[in-house]
Amino acid sequence: MNDTAASSDAVLELISFEIAEQEFCIDIRTVREIRGWTPATPMPQTPDYVSGVINLRGAVIPVLDLRNRLGLGRTDPSSRHVTVVVQHEDRIVGLLVDGVQETFQVEASLFKPPPAMGSTATDRFVDAILPMEGRMLSRLVVGALLPAEQRHAA
Repeated sequence: MNDTAASSDAVLELISFEIAEQEFCIDIRTVREIRGWTPATPMPQTPDYVSGVINLRGAVIPVLDLRNRLGLGRTDPSSRHVTVVVQHEDRIVGLLVDGVQETFQVEASLFKPPPAMGSTATDRFVDAILPMEGRMLSRLVVGALLPAEQRHAA
């Protein structure tokens, strides 16, 4: 039996960030890098939460306004904002956030299921709540945040 695999199931490493004075976290394994904010080039016919695209060392990637994606208003980006570059399966995107707070480890058993609020969007985006030290962090589902890919019939 692999002891490393057993212990990694019990402890998760997360990165937390702030959006609209709320705290969110995602699994650190999805994060490729954290970049200072740079203006994105707008693209026509994209969802309103897509700020545009940026050049990441030769790769053109979309940047999502996470505040807008979560229904918390639009971000008026400035130099204090941060782009968290994440990878989900074979897709790489930037998530525009107000600021990155910390990386930390936590036992998976401390997560609580989010309460049913009658909003399918919230149910999709948040899969767990982490109450810790007087704070409540919502864990985001990275794959659910990404724009739906166009599927072509075979």
